[in-house]
Amino acid sequence: MRAVLTRDEMRAADAAALTEVTHETLVARAGTAVAHRALLLLGGAYGRRVTVVVGKGSNGADGRVAAEYLTRRGARVTVVGAADAPSALPPCDLVIDGAYGTGFHGAYDAPVVAPGTPVLAIDIASGVDADTGRASGAATRATHTVTFAALKPGLLQGDGPGLCGQVSVADIGITFPTSRAALIEDADIAALLPARPRQANKWTNAVGIAAGSVGMEGAAILCARGALAAGSGMVRLGSPGNPPAPWPEEVVRLRLPEAGWAAPFLEAAAKCRAVVVGPGLGTDPATMEEIRAVIAGAPVPVVIDADAITALGDMPDARALLATCSEPRILTPHDGEYGRLAGSPPGDDRLAAARDLAGRIGAIVLLKGPLTAVAAVESSPPDVLLASSGVPALATAGSGDVLTGVIAAFVARGVTAHGAAALAAHVHGRAASLGRPAGLVAGDLPDLIAQWLSTGPDHG
Repeated sequence: MRAVLTRDEMRAADAAALTEVTHETLVARAGTAVAHRALLLLGGAYGRRVTVVVGKGSNGADGRVAAEYLTRRGARVTVVGAADAPSALPPCDLVIDGAYGTGFHGAYDAPVVAPGTPVLAIDIASGVDADTGRASGAATRATHTVTFAALKPGLLQGDGPGLCGQVSVADIGITFPTSRAALIEDADIAALLPARPRQANKWTNAVGIAAGSVGMEGAAILCARGALAAGSGMVRLGSPGNPPAPWPEEVVRLRLPEAGWAAPFLEAAAKCRAVVVGPGLGTDPATMEEIRAVIAGAPVPVVIDADAITALGDMPDARALLATCSEPRILTPHDGEYGRLAGSPPGDDRLAAARDLAGRIGAIVLLKGPLTAVAAVESSPPDVLLASSGVPALATAGSGDVLTGVIAAFVARGVTAHGAAALAAHVHGRAASLGRPAGLVAGDLPDLIAQWLSTGPDHG
């Protein structure tokens, strides 16, 4: 996992580092790291034209160190003060943006750069909020960013990913305690997702799913296929009233009555290691009561998705219901569902939003989006795990149902509920990147997930 530090956390880490080394030493290290990245982008220094935009703070100091380093290597470097910069910079081979860093507040209109000129930002593109990723004014549009010690939330959410380009983290000797947030990477799948043991049988990783209704059978099918693709050896699927559909042959269908189905579902799923409730069940009052009975009664972790989130009701009722559960409950809201639960939309800072709702409602919260934030309560740091692998193609009906099945399968395979949700979000996005860039549909995802898990990092 890659550590992610907020503006205040980074300030604390800087302050701690200054008890060991001088400010000048840290600036020298940071500026040198920027210069090294610049050399890679330029393919050398001799004769290259470099413009460095510098502000009055530490980022400007870093930029001046980089400018001196590149000058010694033979580059023709022009240093421009951010406050005095022209509206457009003269043509050059590289622009280094050291105008403003993670402490920036307000609006910034960056000078225009000639088309095709690479821009290297120091720590974060100037004008981008380090916590939210919100850009004010015409912020710098960088092709690359060198950030120090750890990632910042603003590099991962809001306008940040589009304005900061390719991000690399430079170690300049700043250490910090375990971060409160961390970004999931490919290697974490290998480290955290157990291989299925040789002695496993079909029940070892079994998942129970209560999903689907007339006209919404697809939600149940996609969820079940997601669980199977992610390694569940047994999926027991119940749809109240048993609507007809081309159900996957590998799924064991439960015959559930149209009313009063919670008790027989829980009995049939008794040997399962994780349960899903919600996709496509509907929102009539009777169904809501049955969903709440499953949430309260399942003796294993439960993934609460779609209509089951609606069944939780308002915040006091939801918190009271979840407080009765002995095993983790994982909520998977999109922004609209989040707003109904929390009373307001998540806003720009998705880390803070997920953490806030998890604390208020007493459950794990997976807040879906381009940056998916998974927050846990009563967790040792990091309490927020992030997945940034999502692609625009995932904005298609049913993709969330597949994700829900994958979460449940990973729980059934022995991953903690918090970790399973974050790993599933990462795998979901990475698998989608293997698919068609245009025309990807949710039904493509289960096979792509199985493919990525089979051919990606060595995670069994």
